[in-house]
Amino acid sequence: MAKRFSQPRSELPFLTEQAFEDEAGLLLAEYANQHGQVTDPPIPIEDIVEEHFKIVIEYPDLKAQFPEGDVLGAMYFNKKKMVIDQSLVPDDNPSARGRYRFTVAHELAHWRLHRHLYLHRAHEPALLQGADERPDHLQRAHSSDPKEVQANRLAACILMPREMVKRAWHEMRGGIEPVYLPDLQKIWEQILTAEVARRGGCKPENHALDNMLLEHVARPLAAKFEVSPEAMRIRLEGMSLLIRKKEPLLFT
Repeated sequence: MAKRFSQPRSELPFLTEQAFEDEAGLLLAEYANQHGQVTDPPIPIEDIVEEHFKIVIEYPDLKAQFPEGDVLGAMYFNKKKMVIDQSLVPDDNPSARGRYRFTVAHELAHWRLHRHLYLHRAHEPALLQGADERPDHLQRAHSSDPKEVQANRLAACILMPREMVKRAWHEMRGGIEPVYLPDLQKIWEQILTAEVARRGGCKPENHALDNMLLEHVARPLAAKFEVSPEAMRIRLEGMSLLIRKKEPLLFT
């Protein structure tokens, strides 16, 4: 079984990509020991949070509570409470299921990786009136904070375990060979027509068309793992199953 990495109490440790894989594997193994092994997707992220970690999940209107920013989730570490913005609840917004599950996994990743940075404040007096009502951590839609980057990486490993993704890729593709972007560009009109129709348009972002091509390939696995096509595309690129460039052959 993978070993837990040690963490200094007040510093953010550097973690390798393998460390995220190991930590996700350890987390899922701990859950399996108590509740049964998860052998197929989707990963039961709500059960892991509520049954294994005994963290309560609530669904307030975070956008109304924090109008200063696009807040999707938050953690109260000392209260063992996670809150997710009500706009992401799948029962009310089925199209947000992938975003909802990733947000839950993201907040769980903060609990797993970063709670040592917050729990030591449990006995500190509130400096401001009402400060004890504010969450210890807020997840905003766009943040480059190192803690957010780490939480995203661990969340991806939890929801899309490497070996499970490889097995699903093999079942879908009939092998473990990667898909190359240049090969998709040969039929880009057909793919993009379907993707633009499905999305209702295309965002004017850098690499947006290339991302859409790759997410078209990732979409079936995204549905199987109940994550967004974007999250699955990023995971598959990290596993070198989706590749943007073909290296030239040394011999022809």
